[in-house]
Amino acid sequence: LALNSEVELQREYLDSDDVPADERENEEEMLDDLEQAFMEFVDLYKGRCKADKQLPPIEELLDSQL
Repeated sequence: LALNSEVELQREYLDSDDVPADERENEEEMLDDLEQAFMEFVDLYKGRCKADKQLPPIEELLDSQL
């Protein structure tokens, strides 16, 4: 789940002092977009799991070390 990792990396970056002031708003918007995409993926995956019982539950994917 690379998307989840990207969300965490973006959060860490925004929490650091490395973000130039003139880029902060853009970086925050990027984080919002990543979080929205991740939530949409989770919703889609949960629906797919109902149709395909062979897929692992989303919780298992989120808890596993990739």
